Amino acid sequence: MTETEIDTATSHPPRLTRLTFHGPLSETRANNLVQRLTRTNPTTVLDIGCGWGELMLRVLAAAPQAQGTGIDVNAEDLARGRREAETRGLAHRAAFVEESAAGTSRGPADLVLCVGASQALSAAEPPEHTTEALRALRRLVADGGRVLLGEGFWERTPTPAELSGMWPGAAATDHYDLATLLDLAVAAGFRPEWTETANLDEWEEFESAYQADVETWLAEHPEHSLAAETRERLDRHRAQWMSYRGVLGLAYLTLVPAR
Repeated sequence: MTETEIDTATSHPPRLTRLTFHGPLSETRANNLVQRLTRTNPTTVLDIGCGWGELMLRVLAAAPQAQGTGIDVNAEDLARGRREAETRGLAHRAAFVEESAAGTSRGPADLVLCVGASQALSAAEPPEHTTEALRALRRLVADGGRVLLGEGFWERTPTPAELSGMWPGAAATDHYDLATLLDLAVAAGFRPEWTETANLDEWEEFESAYQADVETWLAEHPEHSLAAETRERLDRHRAQWMSYRGVLGLAYLTLVPAR
């Protein structure tokens, strides 16, 4: 096959086909979260920065009385969510809307999901955006409801060498530690019903799956016109992951609004 034929047959590398959740979340933890979040029998679910809304769809499957709305600005992810909802017979109860979450008036909802998406609720720079996001979430959740916040935190203070290998401009002030994150949630008007953090296995599964389909594509198409830029992107991301592996954590906080 010539390079032209390769380009025609596979014009772009695949995107995130190995990922179930767009974050370090195992099936076991996801099942436990869904059970906990549906105990209060929510009828309205709002998913901030939903992506393809896998967790929201699982909540809707477990809470047949609920209607869900996922908002995101990524049209491709939203389209995937709509396809999944159709496949699972949930299209009549799941809406995927392409819009910004900043200042959204879609609440209050019985259950608000915001997993790895607090930056969608605030224009502030890290880590101040977390405080503003928590205030927004308190406004968006109904009394007696629940918020699931998935938020990054430092497992320990990163060294200068580790920071230099992370995302551009990474600083030790980009995240809080877990204790501070919980204090901020309380200050914003919540009580933490449940606190849990992604483990190393979940991170490794996520980061491997994040790149696996593209790594395989690249190995099979080394002469493709997109190969060089794809290789550079993959190598850069892997180096960043190796820099924050075991340093950056993700907390899953189930929050109850205080009256």
